[in-house]
Amino acid sequence: MSEFVDFVRSLPKAELHLHIEGTLEPAMLMELAEKHRIELPYSTAADVERAYDFADLQSFLDLYYLGASVLIDEDDFYSLMFRYLKRCRDEGIVHTEMMFDPQTHTERGIGFPVFMSGFGRAMEDAKRDWGQSSSLVMCFLRHLPEESAFETLKAAEPFQGQIMSRGLDSSELGHPPEKFERVYAAASQQGYRLVAHAGEEGPPAYITDALDRLKVERIDHGVRCLEDAELVERLVKAKTPLTVCPLSNVRLCVFDSMVDHPIRHMLERGLNVTVSSDDPPYFGGYLLDNFEALHRELGLTREEARQLAVNSVRSSFLDEASRKPWLDQLSLLTP
Repeated sequence: MSEFVDFVRSLPKAELHLHIEGTLEPAMLMELAEKHRIELPYSTAADVERAYDFADLQSFLDLYYLGASVLIDEDDFYSLMFRYLKRCRDEGIVHTEMMFDPQTHTERGIGFPVFMSGFGRAMEDAKRDWGQSSSLVMCFLRHLPEESAFETLKAAEPFQGQIMSRGLDSSELGHPPEKFERVYAAASQQGYRLVAHAGEEGPPAYITDALDRLKVERIDHGVRCLEDAELVERLVKAKTPLTVCPLSNVRLCVFDSMVDHPIRHMLERGLNVTVSSDDPPYFGGYLLDNFEALHRELGLTREEARQLAVNSVRSSFLDEASRKPWLDQLSLLTP
């Protein structure tokens, strides 16, 4: 591992764009398929890895939902969560806000008590064992109808204390933010913080609509904002966080290669950019892998890496008192 990566590991960081179901490693997928006697179109973990050649977001989602089908009982969800939280400890991620997709499970007959118990136990164990800070972002699947989102919001009510915020993910094209305006208003009334995927495959207008119609505080991805100068100016002025996932953007063909990725330009423009890993096994790496790729292909500097870490902590939904010790530590680090 390079000196640059060791430096980034030493930075206290928050990961704000991570789908917990998307941390399912090929080996674990095969283990759980065997455990539950689920037939998959793959014979080995290597076969699964060879399928990670995506033409677009939808081709990834097809494999993502297939992978999630092996998550059945509480222990499966516990193991999935705990493995990722251990990765946070090893990579210097002091706080993580993880997305999860209830409809992916409830549509298979797996109820909230099953996955929420598994996730909750793992998060409590990680907090007890090494002080890991974490919270959950419950996402609505945008390819499903508004009615399903409302049903999911209702089903989550007994678990409201375990969930920090509400999000919106899955297929972006053809499913604009306004489709979920009413359910977001309902979630806001219940006291949730609000985020949404926008401006990955969808146009800059989706970012504007997520801000204006869904009233979100944070945009997941948002890389296409650069196509709209007025939107960029607005995002800079408001310091709206953009949770960018570089390896994901390249693997899903948003950009042809990492050298084409605009993240350094976004920083230079004054945008409040953070780095996250999205769905790490599917897209080629976890958080440190993303930083390493940015350093190798784009020449990301230590000072830029430190700024990205500062942005991530400031953009989290933790209160100021919780963020302060990490921000103080970051202010003292010399690149």
